[in-house]
Amino acid sequence: MTVSIALFTQDLRLHDNPVLHAAHTSADQVVPLFVSDPAVEAAGFAAPNRQAFLADCLADLDASLRGIGSRLTVRRGDAAEQTAGLAAETGATTVHVAAGVTGFAHRREVRLRKALGDRLHVHDASVTVVPPGRITPVGRDHYAVFTPYHRAWQEAPRRTVLAAPRALRTPGGLGSDPLLVSGTTSPGLPPGGESAGRARWRTWDIDAYADVHDDLAADDTSRLSPYLHFGCLSPTELVAHARRHDGEGARAFVRQLAWRDFHHQVLAARPDAARRDYRDHDDHRHHDEEEAEAWRQGRTGYPIIDAGMRQLAHEGWMPNRARLITASFLAKSLYQDWRIGAAHFLSLLVDGDVANNQLNWQWVAGTGTDTRPNRMLNPLRQADRYDPDGAYVRRWIPELAHLPGPAVHRPGLFANGYPAPIIAPDALTARFRHGRA
Repeated sequence: MTVSIALFTQDLRLHDNPVLHAAHTSADQVVPLFVSDPAVEAAGFAAPNRQAFLADCLADLDASLRGIGSRLTVRRGDAAEQTAGLAAETGATTVHVAAGVTGFAHRREVRLRKALGDRLHVHDASVTVVPPGRITPVGRDHYAVFTPYHRAWQEAPRRTVLAAPRALRTPGGLGSDPLLVSGTTSPGLPPGGESAGRARWRTWDIDAYADVHDDLAADDTSRLSPYLHFGCLSPTELVAHARRHDGEGARAFVRQLAWRDFHHQVLAARPDAARRDYRDHDDHRHHDEEEAEAWRQGRTGYPIIDAGMRQLAHEGWMPNRARLITASFLAKSLYQDWRIGAAHFLSLLVDGDVANNQLNWQWVAGTGTDTRPNRMLNPLRQADRYDPDGAYVRRWIPELAHLPGPAVHRPGLFANGYPAPIIAPDALTARFRHGRA
């Protein structure tokens, strides 16, 4: 009787899971394992919102596994030590895990390899559609510009979508540790897990995506990012499904998945971009903690900014357009260090992903891969364009709900207790222009 271990990380699903598929086809019995590593908490990445969502994901995964005759084993401790210990306990001859791109994932893989030797099998194309390093420009280890990457990404071969196992045999008598969840969570968090993710995917209208994904009031983006971050949904399966639609909305959605892969391949090649400027412009950034705190609390006096920040606090999520506008305001209009904003986003975002969060912040700040580093998003013009009737602002700023139509974006003397702008509209670009070396 042979035994293998499927070590779940950012692939908390049964459908299209290369790790689970390989473990299932290589042995008579499979031990599905998740290790809650205190190193994640020590590094500051175990935000309460993500921990709560993770708890949902693991409960759903365990229920799905029990439905096919198996169950999830959860252990707490160092991933390599716990996995090697369980391999010794069960006599497992192989351990399967998905490849990651962060520095933490790389260090985990090194420790696993040291503990398990050639029993460890690492599977790429699980977290991303195209594995980092699979496509590269001539003479470089990664693409630094999205457009040529996207062209190569579209032509890159993709693996076959894998069916979920119908039955899985698992050794008995394996104990599990409780998952520790602490801290205050946002009241409007979405439910976690593959079941919830697939339900959202089935009911979402992908054909309308191109028309509505930037419409803040419509609130009709996919909202699939948390399920992609935790691997409740497979990006490969999503691309395969979208390409069968072959409409403008499907193509726009696939392009966003390509952006996700793009950021992962940048971080895989430049792991220090999680902390350092990808491109150093020798900027002289302004710092004002009072202004930064007003931004965090959604009290800047710019309704479109404050609506986005209040949605983030309430839901642990906000649409991409709101992320771009709020990030540009902090990094360009207030000209504060992008790391201040990135840290706040990671403290709340249920889809808080190091590659996407840090590199999107760098793109907005002009220190990343944007070929136009001087690009700025004026919050008033963005509000007029993406919330023309003010419905999004009124949804999240009740003290301005009495203002009709687009007047809500410029409340002036009718603010009803709402703060004055922390920076004058005619000074929105001044700090950025002055700070550039």
